[in-house]
Amino acid sequence: MFRTIATSTAAAALLATMTAAPVAAAVDANATTDLNLRAGPGPQFEVVDVIANEGAVTVEACNESGQWCRVSYEDQTGWAYSPYLTATVKEEPVYVSESLPELEVDTVPDKEAERDAAIGGGFVGSFAGALIAGPAGAAVGAIAGGATASASVPEKTVTYVKENRIDPVYLEGEVVEGAVVPEEVEIVTIPDSDYAYLYVNGVPAVIDPADRSIVRVVR
Repeated sequence: MFRTIATSTAAAALLATMTAAPVAAAVDANATTDLNLRAGPGPQFEVVDVIANEGAVTVEACNESGQWCRVSYEDQTGWAYSPYLTATVKEEPVYVSESLPELEVDTVPDKEAERDAAIGGGFVGSFAGALIAGPAGAAVGAIAGGATASASVPEKTVTYVKENRIDPVYLEGEVVEGAVVPEEVEIVTIPDSDYAYLYVNGVPAVIDPADRSIVRVVR
């Protein structure tokens, strides 16, 4: 009798193991530009670190929209904007944001994801628009920066931006060099300079008024 019960129990355990849903594995990915690592899944959350251009991260899960993923970078864990992350599927580079089913990344309900960083950044209200993806998202594996205009922005311009804080504008997306500020958002001119600026999603950014592109993210 004992042997029969033991055998049945072992068989049931084996069956449960065979039929259990597979656990999604963490995914290795790389940033295509210097990318903010935030405390929560959205541009309103505090920046806790910056993932270096081409920096390697481990994607642990993404929110329901797939636009923000919880990642580990060096000794930090936070959330990164997935359109600027690439991974590999069948030896081909792909955007994480466009390939969640193929990558089999876990999905975290938005409310649960936001609870991970409930203190947020104090942002209340609606987004004023959305940043238009720049060169960093133009081609899979592209190196944002490269020969960007950031090196040519005078340091006195950067100093002015740092010393003259203005209320931040919150836009969907992430602040990266090459991203474009939408027309409906008013940019602020810098005296005696060819540039303008904004504090976008809490981060100071130098802007080229000619095409409204971000040419320098001031860290």
